[in-house]
Amino acid sequence: MIELKKLSKVFDTGKGSLTAVDGVELDIAPGEIFGIIGYSGAGKSTLIRLLNGLEKPTSGSVVINGQDITAINSKDLRKARQKVSMIFQHFNLLWSRTVKENIEFPLEIAGVPKEKRAERVLELVELVGLAGRENAYPSQLSGGQKQRVGIARALANNPEVLLCDEATSALDPQTTDSILDLLVDINKRLGLTIVLITHEMHVIRKICHRVAVMEGGRIVELGDVLNVFQAPKENITKRFVAQVTDTEDSQETIKHLRELYPSGVLIKLVFVGDQTEQPILTKLIRKYTVDINIVQGNIAHTQRGAYGTLILQIKGSQPEIDEAIAFLNAEDVQTEVMAND
Repeated sequence: MIELKKLSKVFDTGKGSLTAVDGVELDIAPGEIFGIIGYSGAGKSTLIRLLNGLEKPTSGSVVINGQDITAINSKDLRKARQKVSMIFQHFNLLWSRTVKENIEFPLEIAGVPKEKRAERVLELVELVGLAGRENAYPSQLSGGQKQRVGIARALANNPEVLLCDEATSALDPQTTDSILDLLVDINKRLGLTIVLITHEMHVIRKICHRVAVMEGGRIVELGDVLNVFQAPKENITKRFVAQVTDTEDSQETIKHLRELYPSGVLIKLVFVGDQTEQPILTKLIRKYTVDINIVQGNIAHTQRGAYGTLILQIKGSQPEIDEAIAFLNAEDVQTEVMAND
């Protein structure tokens, strides 16, 4: 569906050049919810603007559904953009227009007849959960409702790709979850390819199938969300994962836990998928004469399955502790000794 080939964007700042996107190579499959995460200045906003032709690359190409949008004229680019819609952090609604008129606007521009516009607006209002609010103005809506209008407007021309530029960062956590649930529902119903950029790992964890981590204009880590949660490789990825799991393995964390639990062995367990539902600790306690104390734990649910981390204090004789750890490894639980006596 989307292919980025050696994509770069260099800006002339007047004081020199700034490379915002640096040789990005990426494939996004049809119907995929793909997340791009990075801190401010990572290049993710520039990258998403390259995807819909709002920015021209310095080098490389953007191919969407077989069409290289970096190599077409302005007329064809305008036509191609109808298949690539975008929703924004600050909604970008027309404040003098009602909900219905905001959703209708791109259809007017496309020259869709009035009757068909009305029919399409009705479908979209139902889809995004705004039935009964068609005649309200943006000033009369909550933040979540405004974003639902933005989503409906973006879907008006039946796009193949929906780009989300920090679409939930201006919303409270509960409203964020409702908008993310709506995006998942739209993805499943319409088979829409969704690409979103964010700095919040909760967003990636909740709805994305795969994720690219950006830093300094480059993609430094890429993979299925569940695999990235299970075994993040780069330090920046570990920091993002720690936003959700709260089990960052920094030396300070280990030292603090060691002070709180001075005896025995501290181990970190990682459970993935069906493992999170298995009574592995019950089996461990019944099988070995060791004392188990749960120090810290968290389970996060992704689109590909659940991911759980657990830090345990195990006390007992060293042979029994070694056998207990060997048992966990045999159960395909990723086990890491964090500290011991």
